[in-house]
Amino acid sequence: MNKLNIVGIGPGAREYLTLNAVETIEKSDVLVGSKRSLELFDYLDAQMVVLEPRDIPNTVKKAVSYLDDGLNVSVLSTGDPGFSGMLKTIQRLSPNTKLNVIPGISSVQLASAKVEIPWDSANLITIHGGKAPTKDLLDKIDNNVPNIILPNRHISELAEYLIDNGFSPEHGITICEKLSYPDEQVVHVTLEEAKQMDFGYMCVVVV
Repeated sequence: MNKLNIVGIGPGAREYLTLNAVETIEKSDVLVGSKRSLELFDYLDAQMVVLEPRDIPNTVKKAVSYLDDGLNVSVLSTGDPGFSGMLKTIQRLSPNTKLNVIPGISSVQLASAKVEIPWDSANLITIHGGKAPTKDLLDKIDNNVPNIILPNRHISELAEYLIDNGFSPEHGITICEKLSYPDEQVVHVTLEEAKQMDFGYMCVVVV
């Protein structure tokens, strides 16, 4: 039986795809991913399976069933599969499936480049997919180094939470939104200012 490809497709723009990722995907019979991910490969004849957040277990099961049919299947993972990506999810849902993991450029890497932070000197935190910041976040924050955070959907909630838990309202926060896209922006503000601002879900923040 073929291995299930888990392919990191980078932060979103086509120019951040690796050659290995493109070659693996173009050889696939079936592609599984979000609508945004699949749109990058709409020129292919592969079968497209949309991965909906609320139906991930069933979609992973379907992907594995295609392997049983002898097909070449690739699951598209935004950024890198190993950091807040699909690798952990598939290992949990289908632990016996053999995998071929193709790394990709994470939005964390791109954010580090934009703000000129060596990311091996930073503290990497993800609360991606969580409903709201919790005490667990405070335990992970290291005040001695930059903290690069993949947040939940609401930056304003994160800013308010940090202020409520001892951070100065004047503490700086950098919000990197829609990295790699034409309308990307990198904004340096205070936590108090961030509370009043509206950002989309495609963000990385540095505190």
